[in-house]
Amino acid sequence: MAIFRKRKHRTDVLERPEYGWIWKPLLTLLVLYLVVCLGLGIWWSQRPDNFDVTHAVLEQRQHPTAPAPRGTVMTATLATTIETLLDKPGGYLRNDKLLPGVWLDNMPSWEYGVLTQARLLTQTLPAFGAGDTSLLSDASDALDSDSRDWLYPGAEKHYRRALTTLHGYLSSFTNQGMTGFADNGGPLAQWLRKTGQRLDGITERLSASIDDPEALRKLGVNESALPEDTPWLRIDDTFFTARGETWALLHYLQAVKHDYADIVAKADGNETLDRVIAELKLAQRRLWSPMVLNGKGFGMFANHSLLLANYTQTAARLTDALAQSVENVEVKPAKGQDEPSADTQPVDQSPANTASSPASSEEKSAPSDKGAGDGDKADETVSGDTQSDKIPQETAKDPVSRSPSADVPSTEDIAAPGPGDDEDITPSEPAEAAPESPVAPPMSEEEPQ
Repeated sequence: MAIFRKRKHRTDVLERPEYGWIWKPLLTLLVLYLVVCLGLGIWWSQRPDNFDVTHAVLEQRQHPTAPAPRGTVMTATLATTIETLLDKPGGYLRNDKLLPGVWLDNMPSWEYGVLTQARLLTQTLPAFGAGDTSLLSDASDALDSDSRDWLYPGAEKHYRRALTTLHGYLSSFTNQGMTGFADNGGPLAQWLRKTGQRLDGITERLSASIDDPEALRKLGVNESALPEDTPWLRIDDTFFTARGETWALLHYLQAVKHDYADIVAKADGNETLDRVIAELKLAQRRLWSPMVLNGKGFGMFANHSLLLANYTQTAARLTDALAQSVENVEVKPAKGQDEPSADTQPVDQSPANTASSPASSEEKSAPSDKGAGDGDKADETVSGDTQSDKIPQETAKDPVSRSPSADVPSTEDIAAPGPGDDEDITPSEPAEAAPESPVAPPMSEEEPQ
């Protein structure tokens, strides 16, 4: 019967809207975003190129044509390194909280290394006694701010303020009553010792990343004095921090070669300074591996930390030797030093010893000297102390490369030296000999944090 038949239950199926198409463009946009972030990350992780310290002077000074006192190149180089941190591709990345900067760790570690050397030099600048030193405390405070601070005002704001302050300090060199760096090697030796201690600390941290006792013994490192082993994920951070410090120090020492050419030459330190610069240049060679490797011996993989530790250890030893050689060296002040790229001008000549100059400008003063009336006239820059020889400005920058024909005295001067002359005038000899000065023991400086 029909009453006992099973009833068919009808099931109503609700239609579901088709949303599957919307995931395809979203997934495409996500992939494109990740590819763009990856490309930017690779670009931003490239180390900035080295710059010419002489060009840095022209870019940083407000009046490039004015005479450049001692210390101009070092201060301009310091400002340029800070400017590089802020204006390189990607800007300052250490405090980034968004992609792709938050993914990166090599370049932020490099930035911290450069910042550490900039802080060290800024803290030491007041000892050089140049310009308006009251500005340096503001610059040092701005640089000492937290490098990872991202809330307003972020770290970039502080470092930009330090850069502006350094520009004002550099401009104060030419103000009335202001002078350049001191004409002795004491402040320079103080900074070099602190730099050597910093390089020793870098060597220890790099050595802590080396899991090869035999390699450490060859390096001459005391394993018991090393800090704790560097975690595997921090090995590249230590490596790139050291690379940043050596990059900044390379440019600072190149600036020293310009500003303190006469003092380094008098201390017979040109060869040592060139060797330090060469070691730091080797530390900046390109890293072809996509990651920092710490292999052993002659295995398949290199040991990048060990190689860099060799360079920093040698640079630290040479830096200490250079500090000892220049510490007690002092030269006579010479006002109006020219920039490295400017035309050279003669410096002050003493009333007792005057030689004719190839310059064609009129004399500002005419002391009664023998041999000075041969028809040649030269500009004179009046200095506080009487010099025994007439030294061209180019000799003050680089006494070693002085040409024998730069200053040729007249025969009357050679035959009859004036009173107060302590030595014969020989055109082929450099203007200043390098006396043997006692070497003071190295000072124990506290390593900067």
